[in-house]
Amino acid sequence: MVLHTMQQPRSLGLLFALIAVSIWSGNFVIASGFVHSLPPITLAALRWVTAAIIFLPFCWKRIHRDLPAIMAHRWQILVASITGVTLFNTLVYVSARTTDTTNMALFASSTPVFVVILSRIFLGEGISRARAAGLLIAICGMLTIATRGDLEILLAMTFRVGDIWMLLAGLLWAVYSILVKKMPSDIDPLSYLGTTFFIGAIPLIPAAFIEQQTAAAWSMSWPIAGAVLYLGLGASLAAFFLWNNAVRIIGPGTASLFQYFMPVFSGVAAYFILGQPITFAHLAGFVLIFLGVFMATRLR
Repeated sequence: MVLHTMQQPRSLGLLFALIAVSIWSGNFVIASGFVHSLPPITLAALRWVTAAIIFLPFCWKRIHRDLPAIMAHRWQILVASITGVTLFNTLVYVSARTTDTTNMALFASSTPVFVVILSRIFLGEGISRARAAGLLIAICGMLTIATRGDLEILLAMTFRVGDIWMLLAGLLWAVYSILVKKMPSDIDPLSYLGTTFFIGAIPLIPAAFIEQQTAAAWSMSWPIAGAVLYLGLGASLAAFFLWNNAVRIIGPGTASLFQYFMPVFSGVAAYFILGQPITFAHLAGFVLIFLGVFMATRLR
């Protein structure tokens, strides 16, 4: 199914962004649960190879039809593949091994900021006072959840190499989102998505084999297979399809604000799956994030 931006109401774009972020929240729960079971590049390779293998048969005819246009825009598609598929989540998985949750949340909050700034520069999207204020309130909500409402945790933070990876991941995601908004009109969205999946997965395969030479030994199990299937079908195929359409309908700056809901959904998932409690800090953070995103997306 191809979604055309001009035919879709803005509310549908907001809904797509919200659902995509809710699916990606499970990605972070899985990354935390398997951070010591699977090497990060290997996890990324399994995820994207799975997504490409499942999706390519459904979009191959479209890709073949659009091949002349794909070749004409090959450099834009290559950059989108490397930033959004090859590197972004790989760096997130690497960061999870080399820093803690508080630091990851802090630097993850920079992603929508990057998107808003780049959208202003390259797409001319305005940064209104309401959007700026909403962005700041949502960041406060995210940090409230990450620090459990304890300012001393934030003040006692020490910066690590994983923080640099997380910051770089945020910048790369901003670049990918801008490129999706500038997707060539002569390429079908499903062709674009399938091509980026295929191209982005290719470098991860040899990189994963190289990683195996120094990484701890691991073996495939049913939990790992289930996690990879979720990442391939949900966090990759379904979520990227929804996100790309959300970006085309409401723009990357507005869509990116919904990423602040990620700790909200992750907290709920961790409560039901891992038994982690939902505290007053979680509730306060939820309210701040909702208020911030509402201000940034609804107020003029």
